[in-house]
Amino acid sequence: MRSGVIAKKLGMTRLFLANGTQVPVTVLQLDNLQVVAQRTAAKDGYTAVQLGAGLAKAKRTTAAMRGHFAKAHVEPKRKIAEFRVSAENLIEVGAEITADHYLEGQYVDIAGTTNGKGFQGAMKRHNFHGQRASHGVKKCHRALGSVGQNTYPGRVHPGQKMAGRLGVDRVTVRNLKLFSIDKDKNLLLIRGAIPGPNGGLVMVRFPKEPPRSQV
Repeated sequence: MRSGVIAKKLGMTRLFLANGTQVPVTVLQLDNLQVVAQRTAAKDGYTAVQLGAGLAKAKRTTAAMRGHFAKAHVEPKRKIAEFRVSAENLIEVGAEITADHYLEGQYVDIAGTTNGKGFQGAMKRHNFHGQRASHGVKKCHRALGSVGQNTYPGRVHPGQKMAGRLGVDRVTVRNLKLFSIDKDKNLLLIRGAIPGPNGGLVMVRFPKEPPRSQV
């Protein structure tokens, strides 16, 4: 089991194949990705590598974290995450991970935080079809409708689909194809869409399960 990476989502674009077919891809960048610490079975009970991505101002970093980064001889990082690895795949502290950590054509799992959309109604949040546009329906076409019962039980059950906060959820998209790699600019071009806003950080891991069909 090899380490995953922390990547920054730059946005989406498209590439063209030789036959003219266009392929939508999401561009990910490995931004100053370095190993900050190791976790070993003898000391911690498990094997993992702690990676740091991006750069953070020293004055905005706590004293404890500044000491942690100084011990690894790396600059303060914007984001830190651990990835479980097998003992033979441990990476030296301070080593930089680049785009050639992966190979073109392989599949990856990507986890990110979806865009926040604030307080939304039931139609947008839960895909309700809404009420009728005629036959007596007035000023409540997008209303939720009944959410309760009669005298018994006389309350709204927990978990009822209603209006509320939408987005800012942790979402993992599995088995996305790594369409291309740009080693010079340290970019990963992933086929398809990835959750999260442009400029946000996502976790790229080796697939938990192989894809059912090779796309």
